[in-house]
Amino acid sequence: MFDVLILLFAIVLFTVLAFKRVGALPMAGIVALITCILAQMPVLDTMLGPFMESAANYVKNYFFIFFLGAVFSAFYEGSGAAKSIARFLSRLTGGKHVAVLVFIITSILTFGGISGFVVYFVMYPITLQLFQKNDMSRILIPASITAGCWTISMIAPGSPSIQNVIGMKSLGTTATAAFVPGVISVIAELILIIIWFEYRTKALEKKGRRFDDPTLPPLPEEEKNFADDPNERMPHWIVAFIPIAVILILFNGFKMAVEGAVFWGIVAACILFFPYLKRFETYVELLNRGGVNAGGALLNTAIVVGFGGVAQNTEGFRIIVDAVLHMNISPLIFVAVAVAVCAGMCGSASGGMGVAFNALKDTFVSLGVNLEYVHRIGVIAAGTLDTLPHQGGQITILAITHMNHKTAYLDICVTQLIIPLITVFAVTIPLCAMGL
Repeated sequence: MFDVLILLFAIVLFTVLAFKRVGALPMAGIVALITCILAQMPVLDTMLGPFMESAANYVKNYFFIFFLGAVFSAFYEGSGAAKSIARFLSRLTGGKHVAVLVFIITSILTFGGISGFVVYFVMYPITLQLFQKNDMSRILIPASITAGCWTISMIAPGSPSIQNVIGMKSLGTTATAAFVPGVISVIAELILIIIWFEYRTKALEKKGRRFDDPTLPPLPEEEKNFADDPNERMPHWIVAFIPIAVILILFNGFKMAVEGAVFWGIVAACILFFPYLKRFETYVELLNRGGVNAGGALLNTAIVVGFGGVAQNTEGFRIIVDAVLHMNISPLIFVAVAVAVCAGMCGSASGGMGVAFNALKDTFVSLGVNLEYVHRIGVIAAGTLDTLPHQGGQITILAITHMNHKTAYLDICVTQLIIPLITVFAVTIPLCAMGL
């Protein structure tokens, strides 16, 4: 029991430090160190082993995605392309429903197969311009982007998400497993998230929270560039969309690796936006800016993943996973609880689903329930407790958007933890139990 309390204490401590605005780098190191000491793990071996190995593997796997995505984002900011798209979208909606618009566009991009981390960088400059154009509080920016990445586009039947792939490979099911419960669950999440964003938008407006809010972390000077000058030269919105279309077509149509697709997207941006960049020095400046932004976001995330590596090596983690294995409850609820708990311990939807399905594959098969239901419930449950404050993707979006847990976590938690929990237990499981 003490081993379990150590792990729970570590997660609580991580949460408290995050809300006290302690940076990700010192925070992850401090919590990992305390976990090692309390769990009586060899400190040096653990910090140089599981901690650094997990962090290093993350850098190895995602460096080019972060770097190329950040450079792509920098070119969209520096050329005015993001501003052009923002103006077009703002006219399209009459300046209303901005958070919902960002959420839906991001969902479409990620359902199209673009990595959530790449979409962070692609959507942030556009989202920033939309919020600035309509004088909306930046509080909703992180949630509006991440909700599109990790909710409906992740759980939908037919989605290329890694969670869907894990279900297919583990159970021998198809990408559209449990189609009817899956589609209805997507609709339920979509409606609930839209309601929340509309409610929060109005609530923040009533409180007088605007874009220029001194209570929020400051923006870098280069991101405070929205001046609504009708004579300002910038790419036409159709031209501005072309590099994004290049990425989508190469990745989905030609099955190119995401890094290659984003690289050619950058090449397209360099060529198409030349009339608005012109000088060689501007290209160098934007390239450097992208590199700096990518380095900070990647390192912050990797170190938090390092803490996850330590957590997964504790006795408490093994005890919790084993306890989940032996729960005597309804098979469908068992699947949801098992995957959700593992995702919470790992701080990762794909990591938690991988742990649960690797450990429980035979158990799931022996439950005697339709494996398509196991697949879809597992995918949706993976996107619940993974959204605790130590999630790596969450640290990334907060770093990119210059926000912190204290200001932005409420909306992330509601849209990506509470609403998915409601969906899986109140919608998906009952529908599967009915045999739909």
